[in-house]
Amino acid sequence: MTKIYLDTCCLNRPFDDQTQERIRLESEAVLAILSRIEKGEWDWIGSEVLLDEIEQTPDTQKLSRARLLSGFIKHTVEIGEAEVKRARELQREGFKTFDSLHLACAEIAKADVFLSTDDRFLKLAKRVSKRLKVRVVNPLAWVEEMI
Repeated sequence: MTKIYLDTCCLNRPFDDQTQERIRLESEAVLAILSRIEKGEWDWIGSEVLLDEIEQTPDTQKLSRARLLSGFIKHTVEIGEAEVKRARELQREGFKTFDSLHLACAEIAKADVFLSTDDRFLKLAKRVSKRLKVRVVNPLAWVEEMI
């Protein structure tokens, strides 16, 4: 079973302004992934940090939609010593606090792929990919590979 870690950017993508082609295509990819998760074809790995970040969403419509989607999380990683230790290592590579915690959780849960639409995050992950224990990719690129 393919284990996927979706970050908050992915969850919000279907609710972003769809007039830009890139955003629309990424949205369709995220929705296709969520459909496969809902059907039980893929497992969604989440974490306490993901749920916490969802709760910080200022837009109430996006917040309620993200909460609804998070109901499909198959396994939620709790933040413990191992996750914090790995997150600190990832911060030294240049990742921000939330991003490093997301990555640490995905790695420890042995996710097959970590999906994000955050360009800065994706660029950094590509640069340090040999030091990561999970593949990090844009959802559109990943769906194109998988389907």
